Amino acid sequence: MTSILGRDTARPITPHSILVAQLQKTLRIAEESNTPLEILTSLRLGLQLAAGLDPYLDDCTTPESAALTALAQKTSKEDWSKRFSDGETVRQLEQEMLSGHLEGQTLKMFVHITKAKRILEVGMFTGYSALAMAEALPHDGRLIACEVDSYVAEFAQTCFQESPHGDKIVVEVAPALETLHKLAVAEEAFNLIFIDADKKEYVEYFQIILDRQLLAPDGLICVDNTLLQGQVYLPSEQRTANGEAIAQFNRIVAADPRVEQVLLPIRDGITLIRRLV
Repeated sequence: MTSILGRDTARPITPHSILVAQLQKTLRIAEESNTPLEILTSLRLGLQLAAGLDPYLDDCTTPESAALTALAQKTSKEDWSKRFSDGETVRQLEQEMLSGHLEGQTLKMFVHITKAKRILEVGMFTGYSALAMAEALPHDGRLIACEVDSYVAEFAQTCFQESPHGDKIVVEVAPALETLHKLAVAEEAFNLIFIDADKKEYVEYFQIILDRQLLAPDGLICVDNTLLQGQVYLPSEQRTANGEAIAQFNRIVAADPRVEQVLLPIRDGITLIRRLV
């Protein structure tokens, strides 16, 4: 295993990984300047503490399945920029959109804890989180995944075929709001709902799920990216449109008397929501 300060990492996209990158940059500047040894020592200790967390979490978390490893590797090898420029995908995608090992195992644990049999995933990408949750479903369990992009839907389904749990997943290729309305009309209800789609539509997803009874009694909603690179707690002028959308979503959920919630600092933030009334 390489040093925690030298281990290869993907582009920083979570509050913690961005913090580590900023500390690395600050330390380099300090080392190239006439910085007192006491400050350099403090920076090095701070960086060591911060940079060691994510690798340690991965090391202490149950390994992913072979099928999930293969899916992640296939996703990382895909030239997503070329797929978009060639018109094969409807939007610019990137490998960092994949949920990954720690979040995948967290979602899998939630399925076990809730004993869910019916799961709805709003936003699938290449299917890592869908397959992780499907692995925890009983043999007669079902997961419906909403995905707007037909290319990634086909990509994911090809990966699902390599897993004994892939046949538990049904992919609905359409805009998420359209699929949610269709499921509501059919009076479907789900024990666990995972939201990870268009950030600007998060509030609408949340309202439809509650207003149209898509969440079963005692069900759990898990919402991804609710820290969005730390933008939600930075000054508003430092937020992107997505950052502002997530900040608004967090405020709305926190003020809704129908639910209680907790925001966990896992990866880019996961909010757990339970309905009260």
